[in-house]
Amino acid sequence: MKKYILFIALSLFVITAGAQDMNHMQHMQHDTAAKKPMQHDHAAMMRNMQHDTTHKMGMMTSQFSLDLPMNRDGSGTSWVPDETPMYMYMIHGKKWMHMVHGSVFLRYNNQDIFNKGSRGGNKVDAPNWLMYMAQRKVGKNGLFAINTMFSFDPFTVGAGGYPLLYQTGESYKGNKLVDRQHPHDLFAELSVAYTQRVAKNTDISLSVGYPGEPALGPPVFMHRLSAMNNPDAPLSHHYADATHITFGTATLGFRYKNVKLEGSVFTGREPDEFRYGFDKAKFDSYSVRLSVNPSKEWALQVSNGWLKSPEEAEPQDNVNRFTASAIHTKMLNDNSYVATTLVFGQNHHIGGHNEPAVLLEHAYQFNKNAVYGRYEYVQKDADELDLHALFPNHPRFNINALTLGYNHIFATYKQTNLTAGLQATANFSPSALQPLYGNTPIGFQVYLRVTPALMKMGGKKMSM
Repeated sequence: MKKYILFIALSLFVITAGAQDMNHMQHMQHDTAAKKPMQHDHAAMMRNMQHDTTHKMGMMTSQFSLDLPMNRDGSGTSWVPDETPMYMYMIHGKKWMHMVHGSVFLRYNNQDIFNKGSRGGNKVDAPNWLMYMAQRKVGKNGLFAINTMFSFDPFTVGAGGYPLLYQTGESYKGNKLVDRQHPHDLFAELSVAYTQRVAKNTDISLSVGYPGEPALGPPVFMHRLSAMNNPDAPLSHHYADATHITFGTATLGFRYKNVKLEGSVFTGREPDEFRYGFDKAKFDSYSVRLSVNPSKEWALQVSNGWLKSPEEAEPQDNVNRFTASAIHTKMLNDNSYVATTLVFGQNHHIGGHNEPAVLLEHAYQFNKNAVYGRYEYVQKDADELDLHALFPNHPRFNINALTLGYNHIFATYKQTNLTAGLQATANFSPSALQPLYGNTPIGFQVYLRVTPALMKMGGKKMSM
């Protein structure tokens, strides 16, 4: 327990140090904003402020377009709705713009609190991630960006991951990880990107990462507003957004107005169990993605990936992965919003069968309180669950899980939120697996979360 408390204290120190720089910039921005009358329409005010300061002060736009707001950037090169508020610190330099954001959960997690089966586990741990980004203009129409992301999961979660019933994906000590979520790598992203505006409302961009994220799937779960409150990865993680840590990826994108077409070449293999180093880059897989933002409240995407040997435990198994998603975000006032994500993902195993997954997430933030939920349907076969010895005919199982949670921001210090919360998950076991898992094992978690507060500009919450 001492190492987790020490880790939280260190995180608070790092976060509040960044917040002091953020507070200094806020005072400067407030002085600038005070020279102009405040507009009644908050969204219009923010658009005008961005337009004015983009040309006069070099305010940060999207990392991949001088014509789009920063709010649109998801993980990798993906899009989220322009209405998405931002929990981060932003620091303006003379030429460079810097952003820092992240999340730390200190929690107790019990996956089968009533001991209905034999597969549940419990643990005290601290899933976390920290991201630093920087960008600058290059000439009149160029934009250069740097993205880094780190996770101390190898230290605070452990190499074997954390308990999560019915979760699958990756391996540890030669065995598949089943009923556990793997830790994320210490180096989760190190990427650079260059974008050139070639005509009005038209960009071409190139992003290269080692590791990085190819153009495949929706924004990864930790970068979705609808999933921000939930410490767990989705059961469909390896059906939709697991390629967010890929050791070797290059993405070329073309945008016209609110439509973007991208193609990536990348390493298909998931990261190995040695979470502190760098895996070999092979560039043996590829993907395409079409993204459309029809309005400031919606972000849509459809993508397909051809992954070569993604799982170390099944090196001969190649996978075609198809995903489609819709994300909706609506600001209700400066401190309240609703965010919803619907994702369909499907793995087609070459020479085998299709395994589909559906995810629906929702979060309702009302001032300092949040109510959130996640429903998932995932189809996994006996091999995926490492139960082929018990089920030699390789049957497929339909798994359903429903999570509901609540949290409250009980303190904000130096633009940093301390949030306490709890959640429960009902896992609906298929009949064939009930002797192992129980009929409806209930998971329960209680946590303390540390994150940046909503970013402010000129004394107002930052949203577009």
